[in-house]
Amino acid sequence: MTTAKPPSPKPSPKPSKTTSKPKPVCDPNYADGCVPVASDVDCAGGSGNGPAYFSGTARVVGSDIYDLDRDNDGIACEKD
Repeated sequence: MTTAKPPSPKPSPKPSKTTSKPKPVCDPNYADGCVPVASDVDCAGGSGNGPAYFSGTARVVGSDIYDLDRDNDGIACEKD
């Protein structure tokens, strides 16, 4: 008497590869814009030397650790 082997289980499908960029790390002292966390951040298009730059504007909601709000009105990187 021969016994039949049970069918082999089907291999589970491989997860699809998605290439997503990691979320940037934003400084919590600024809102309404993602000011990066870096050793120094300057406003893009300004006279600063980086190494990181921020484009746009952001509200200062904590300490303005990068001195991006030069006129102290609570808005970082405003164009004059």
